[in-house]
Amino acid sequence: MNIFDIQLMKSKNQKISMTTCYDYWSARIINESKIHLVLVGDSAANVIHGHNSTIPIDTDTMCIHISAVTKGCPDKFIIGDLPFLSYRKDLTFNMTQVEKIIKAGAHAVKLEGADGNINFIEHCVKSGVPVMGHLGLTPQSIHQMGGFRVQGRHQEQAKLIKEQALALEKAGCFSLVLECVPSPLATEITNSLSIPTIGIGAGPDTDGQVLVMHDLLGINGDFKPKFLRKFLNGKELLLQAFNEYHDSVINKSFPSIEESYE
Repeated sequence: MNIFDIQLMKSKNQKISMTTCYDYWSARIINESKIHLVLVGDSAANVIHGHNSTIPIDTDTMCIHISAVTKGCPDKFIIGDLPFLSYRKDLTFNMTQVEKIIKAGAHAVKLEGADGNINFIEHCVKSGVPVMGHLGLTPQSIHQMGGFRVQGRHQEQAKLIKEQALALEKAGCFSLVLECVPSPLATEITNSLSIPTIGIGAGPDTDGQVLVMHDLLGINGDFKPKFLRKFLNGKELLLQAFNEYHDSVINKSFPSIEESYE
């Protein structure tokens, strides 16, 4: 899978699947799955490190996760998130962060927003680095947005997101994540772009869908946004396994003779 395969899928009206991944063991499983794209997201700050936003994670920590995922996922196209403010300084600093992400094993980088990023995206693309854009709810700007809210419900905001999407395409982005925007807006943007759109809380008409791995597996039991479908009751299954292990130790049924060395 490469950026041209992704583009071809849009042209053939074939849906694109993407999930996040942050470590080696889960990457090995995803590598054997049918999933098309793997995002090593800055959401690692939330689901791996326990922060309440993506803001605290830095590039070096992202690279640790990317390196682990690429070892377990050699057959997938891997996108690495550029973390908060890692691409909002001078060009030398910004490109150093990109270099770290790519040398850690990612095939592309993802960044949030369009304003102030267009020239940087153009420079990345001309330097040989594929860039995935991200519009709508951009978690790195959560303080400015006043919380996790659907974006683009009002006419002026919707107009701005459409303009930004076209600008990202023109700058050279190979695809675009649309997060928490109304379905009609996502459909309009998808139809107006030649590059694929990947939706999360953006309705069924985007070219593909992305979910955080822990969310689709039902690991975070308390996280229940409208857009999320849990494809596994992971929390309960894991809890059951831990308790069965505990009980087997307590009642002395584990280890058995067959599980012991003579």
